[in-house]
Amino acid sequence: MKIANLKVEIFKPSIDVRYDQEKIVSHDTNAILSTPVDNSQTILLLAQDVDVVGIDEAQFFDDQISNVCEQLAQRGIRVIVAGLDMDYQGNPFGQMPNLLAKADYITKLHAICQVCGNIANISYRKINEGGQVLLGEKDVYEPRCRICAQL
Repeated sequence: MKIANLKVEIFKPSIDVRYDQEKIVSHDTNAILSTPVDNSQTILLLAQDVDVVGIDEAQFFDDQISNVCEQLAQRGIRVIVAGLDMDYQGNPFGQMPNLLAKADYITKLHAICQVCGNIANISYRKINEGGQVLLGEKDVYEPRCRICAQL
């Protein structure tokens, strides 16, 4: 696909099928076509002749994702990565700490706490099941601040 006259390829982990098999869909139903991949090395193989690579839900990728991003950047490709830096318990999530450490630029976005209205930095899990990775939507998670996440 082309965006602003740049050839763009967008990837997401194949396990993320919450809204769509191939599209990245926001909670407010905005969508963009992506390529689901089983592992980060596949991104290197598929990201040929592109100007920009987008990677969504990076916390779900394997331990090579930061190296893959570095290799893409060394090729002169702009790499844009999105993911949760913390899990539902407030712990570093997957490979995000490694990606954050190597990033040239970081924009940290926050939601609004559903309890008090302050800035939310925790994806509070409303159900008591699963390990660190439990795919869910609004029925399973809600944004909360540190204080309200303890309630």
